[in-house]
Amino acid sequence: MADLDSSDNYEQFVELFTQNEQALRTFVRSLVPTWHDADEIMQEVALVAWQKFGEFELGTSFIKWTCVIARFKALAYRRKFARERLAFNEALIEVMAEEATRESEQRKREIEALENCLKKLPEKQKRWVTLAHTPGVSSKELAEEIG
Repeated sequence: MADLDSSDNYEQFVELFTQNEQALRTFVRSLVPTWHDADEIMQEVALVAWQKFGEFELGTSFIKWTCVIARFKALAYRRKFARERLAFNEALIEVMAEEATRESEQRKREIEALENCLKKLPEKQKRWVTLAHTPGVSSKELAEEIG
């Protein structure tokens, strides 16, 4: 359990939540049909995660813990809008949630591996690799930068 005073608790929660927000948002988005739905669920997940943060065991996987909360929120959201045509059934959400959890962990390992590789590059090459994968940077701009 998170055994910290209130301000430390808040700081720890904010740090963990912001570190994992993108992965959590991707997970939630995999469970619902629109980004708007994902935004609605993310707000609820953040609130519930904060309310239950005292139950979270530090040292365990925060992303897995919040994904469980998100799964339940997505199921509740689905039940709320079950009469809409684009609503997923509960069994499909469960399958998608399990798959997204596995993919989230894999993406995290891949990102860490890429970051480790980038650290080994000289600064100039690191800049080129970063530019090559920056949205909106054309091949021509990259070639001009490299010379």
